[in-house]
Amino acid sequence: MRHMRRPIAVLAGLALLPALATATPAAAEVADPASEAVAAPPLAGEVANEAAAAQPDAEVGSAAEVTPPSGDEQWRGYWVDAFNRGIYDADQVATLVADATSLGANVLVVQVGRRFDCFCNDALYPRTDAAIAPAPYDPLAEIVEQGHAAGLEVHAWVNATTLWNSATPPTSPEHAFNAHGPSAQGADRWLNKRVDGTELVGANAFIDPAHPAAVDYVAEAVASITAAYDVDGVNLDYIRYPDYNTGELVNDWGYSETSLARFAAETGRTDVPAPDDAQFSDWRRDQVSALVRKVYVAMYGVDPSDRLSINGITYSYGPATYGSFEASRPYANVMQDWKGWLDEGIVDTVTAMNYKREWNLDQARMFAEWNQALVDYRAGRHVVSGPALYLNEVEDSVAQAEQVVALGLDGWMGYSYANPSLTATPAGQDVKDAERAELTQALRSGVFADDVVVPEMTWRTEPTTGLLSGNVDVRHGGVADQVDVVLHPVGRTPGEPVVVRTDGSGWFGAVDLAPGRYRVQVVEEGATGTSSTHVRVRAGEVADVDVRVRSLR
Repeated sequence: MRHMRRPIAVLAGLALLPALATATPAAAEVADPASEAVAAPPLAGEVANEAAAAQPDAEVGSAAEVTPPSGDEQWRGYWVDAFNRGIYDADQVATLVADATSLGANVLVVQVGRRFDCFCNDALYPRTDAAIAPAPYDPLAEIVEQGHAAGLEVHAWVNATTLWNSATPPTSPEHAFNAHGPSAQGADRWLNKRVDGTELVGANAFIDPAHPAAVDYVAEAVASITAAYDVDGVNLDYIRYPDYNTGELVNDWGYSETSLARFAAETGRTDVPAPDDAQFSDWRRDQVSALVRKVYVAMYGVDPSDRLSINGITYSYGPATYGSFEASRPYANVMQDWKGWLDEGIVDTVTAMNYKREWNLDQARMFAEWNQALVDYRAGRHVVSGPALYLNEVEDSVAQAEQVVALGLDGWMGYSYANPSLTATPAGQDVKDAERAELTQALRSGVFADDVVVPEMTWRTEPTTGLLSGNVDVRHGGVADQVDVVLHPVGRTPGEPVVVRTDGSGWFGAVDLAPGRYRVQVVEEGATGTSSTHVRVRAGEVADVDVRVRSLR
């Protein structure tokens, strides 16, 4: 009997409730880019020599030694944040599309979900309070229409855990901050809490990824966007625990009443775990992974052709310096296991926020190390490096693009469209436009001279495996939270039994299952009346199943 590569959960019967929608930038993913130029930890083993050689003038992964992506496939695009010009009215959208086509871009990742609001009119998230053109103007519908007409893919960028960031509350009473923020009590309160009791950092509020109702809401809201709009995918940002921690390899968050109660129920512990407690850290990391899994399966059930990408953290040095991904800051500092998500197959693409200054020797090394990590951890999915245009002048951004292409990564995505260079970032619109034109000319005359298409997701277009989404119903009441469920292949179905685990709503899910029949049964210790159910899994489809248990102790 084998366990899935990471604890698993599946999504059955998520209600797709129409409403309204919003968006936010990935710039905030780097708490302070300058803070990344910290002293390197001791180099680990044989990778030390490789990392030490990874200076900007050492041609890490030189073109002579690597193979670029085959054929004419290469992800090429911009992150388009919703705090700046881009989609506030139809004229801005037209300019955005023209600028993207001039670059030879094929993807626009457009922020529509900033802080549980939406730059759209028809989603579970309420319509944004930002100063966009009045309804019936719909920013997401407009960029989809104009982008597709120009041959561009459009991906909806959604911040997963950032709830609000203003002293003035949102106007919609349906906004999650108003319904589940500081005024809410008990299980209705979705706020994450730091070990010192802090819930708001300034005006910044975050949801707790361990809160079952918050997780369900995010998954339903994302699925509502893909159901209502002809997007080509969703890009999840802030899919992690918050910053504002006391150390670089520890996370101080996850201390809401709901989180601590669920952790205690799972482990039997009665103490309040310390932030660096290994068991608590693994458990919190699994909560984020369960959210990603739930979104992936929900999206697949709505439209199997839609891509799920996540913005991967690359704080400080890469695994080559720290010795492993599990020792690096994304995994230890913000509880984001994007390597594990690639391995499990619950993301299609990691768009790494590789925000480093090429003109700084330490940060150039960081950039190279994380690019190599993307290659190493690809696991049959797509990996895209996302340089920080706003931290570099045009010459250095071109050098970083050349490194990305030479190393054979699946693509490049610049952050951001609004601020295309270090010079442009503090400047007015005329300078920003001029810098973007200069960047475009420099890239198109060299590394981006040829037109390319977005890499095909063959695991979706030519599927050989299927997915499963299920719920455990408890007859005598209660929720089947953190319960083991076994999937037994039946008859000629190949493979070993697979053990998955329910999330806080009793949902479980699995991906990459061999087609065939499975017997599904709860195997949790202390469960009674665990009748089994049979389900057929088909390639390229999500199979739904409900299993019952009389009671859980």
